[in-house]
Amino acid sequence: VKGWVIQTHKGPILNSASVSLYEDKLQTTHLPEMVFGESFVSIQNAQTGVKLHFNALDALKAWKQEALPPVQVPAAAKWKFRSNPADQVVLDYDYTFTTPYCGSDVVLNQDATQTSLDECSNLCWEDTDDRIDLVALSAKEPILFYDEVRKQIKLFLIALYIGLP
Repeated sequence: VKGWVIQTHKGPILNSASVSLYEDKLQTTHLPEMVFGESFVSIQNAQTGVKLHFNALDALKAWKQEALPPVQVPAAAKWKFRSNPADQVVLDYDYTFTTPYCGSDVVLNQDATQTSLDECSNLCWEDTDDRIDLVALSAKEPILFYDEVRKQIKLFLIALYIGLP
């Protein structure tokens, strides 16, 4: 699509063996209740070889590195005093799985090997104050690519596209 190759894959929820592998790789016993570990979206520029790849494992790696404290919900303090202390669940991790993950970026070299942009590249990502033109975004245009992927990936890409934190 206009010089970009878009690929998606819809995979199932991870089974218990795959969950164990993820827990080992991430060195945690805390994962979201459902992880669509085989689902992904990748967007590659055919000319430059730059590829953005969105997947669950890399997103969870970013969550793990972020190590945010547990989310404190204001109403929870009131509920805490109403329940039996023995019945209270202590969450000592960020159960919202908030992550700074913005995709995994790689460069496909001429010999079809991949290089992480963190390792070696001539590319440079720059911050910008530019915003998406929401009026142009809402214009009726033909859909050039569509695939229904898991809700988490769609919502992430929408948030990324319109510049939400």
